[in-house]
Amino acid sequence: MKFAVGNLFFLAAMFLFIGCRTASRESAFEKAKINPVSATTNRAAISRKWHSVEIIPRDVPEISLCDKLNPIWWFENADEPIPPAWFEPDAKLRGLRWFARNPFHNFSRYVIGMSDKKYIRSGRYPREISNPNGGWNFAVAQRHCVPLPFVSYRRGKFEFYFGWRVRGDFGIKINFNPARTHPLKVKPVLNR
Repeated sequence: MKFAVGNLFFLAAMFLFIGCRTASRESAFEKAKINPVSATTNRAAISRKWHSVEIIPRDVPEISLCDKLNPIWWFENADEPIPPAWFEPDAKLRGLRWFARNPFHNFSRYVIGMSDKKYIRSGRYPREISNPNGGWNFAVAQRHCVPLPFVSYRRGKFEFYFGWRVRGDFGIKINFNPARTHPLKVKPVLNR
């Protein structure tokens, strides 16, 4: 049993530290004078290579340290405190349903997440949640010296991910049957 637990810790440590090398102070983006957030990634050139991108947050509300230390604030939604127009416009108790949709929004984004900070994300597909070709996607988000892992797998109707996502928020998902696209409702045209 001790051997299995030791191997588990060894594999976890290997996952955290293999490939966690972040971009140097003068990264390839700085050498080329390209803002990696606004530049279009050439997927054909870098789709199979481990590389790093700098993620710069946009449109983030003002968040103080007092907010992050307040457990009541963890249950709120600082980005959209009231439901947007697209969310169940005719439903009863719409505000409560919006809250129940993601009750730990601030906690996952700003307390254990880093959606309000600039950081480096490294991986084969660092701008994606899952591998666009299907299969595994591994990435590491790093701010200063703290590596935050991310792993995802997608094949057919199965999708799984665990870790710090592209926008810096923590998330867990297991989906065995992704939502199907709804067919367009088209009125029949009658020939006269």
